[in-house]
Amino acid sequence: MYNGVVNVYKEQDYTSFDVVAKLRGVFGQKRIGHTGTLDPMAEGVLPIVLGCATKLSELITSEDKEYDGVLRLGLKTDTDDITGKTIAEGEPFAFEQDIRGVFSGFKGKLMQIPPIYSAIKKDGKKLYEYAREGKDIELEPRPVEIYELDITKISMPDIHFHVKCSKGTYVRSLCRDIGDELGCYGTLAALKRTETCGFKIEDALKISDLEKLKAEGRLDTAVLPVDSLLSDTPKAVIKEDAVKMLVNGNKLSSDMFSSEASSESIRSAPYIRIYNGSELFALYKYNSESDCYKCFKYLQ
Repeated sequence: MYNGVVNVYKEQDYTSFDVVAKLRGVFGQKRIGHTGTLDPMAEGVLPIVLGCATKLSELITSEDKEYDGVLRLGLKTDTDDITGKTIAEGEPFAFEQDIRGVFSGFKGKLMQIPPIYSAIKKDGKKLYEYAREGKDIELEPRPVEIYELDITKISMPDIHFHVKCSKGTYVRSLCRDIGDELGCYGTLAALKRTETCGFKIEDALKISDLEKLKAEGRLDTAVLPVDSLLSDTPKAVIKEDAVKMLVNGNKLSSDMFSSEASSESIRSAPYIRIYNGSELFALYKYNSESDCYKCFKYLQ
């Protein structure tokens, strides 16, 4: 069984589930998952986790993401993207100075209303289920952050842009809100995820690439180690006489680690990687009250 992560390029018209289903066949194993849904119309980076790395998928979905997108002015749809039903149209006229001014106003921390066609749950039910039933419900705004938002080209009625944003940000909602602010409506016409969790689009492999590697007997070269998901996470190596404590998932004290685990930066980290020799074994969190480390994720 493969354990690790594959930087996959999701192509248009594939759902994230489609990618997982196809790769189960390519890798010959069921234990595969994705790390954050991309809409079928979107393309780009979709890290796929294999084997024990599936236990870390929720950590990857919490990472910031970067996209290249196209906002089409003068159009409002029920899905907030070009695949939806047109519900309003406006004159896509705006001065470049006004467009740039509105874009700059969307940088920083925002309260964003998600699209009704989304998988967010309300009262135990996904929003898109309410939409398909034709039910009107009140959508609650959620906090998001836009770190970067730059216009790369204006070719009316389309505005090409690059955005770096926090977890939970809907670029569809961003396009809708910018269009509303400009007074002419707006919808997402194209979207490409260029980076997430350090995985870049220029390194991503399409399904056809992976099928070719399999045919050549080189599929393992596409699988990155589990560590690649945690490159910014501090690490410590367990001492030989404390291995049994680690294997059993027991609490660990600083004196059971190599000296690097005793620094303040290690203790203040959200969690740390614990190795048994060269093998990544588990993630642990420091508890200041008991002055020990508790198991956060067991990876074996």
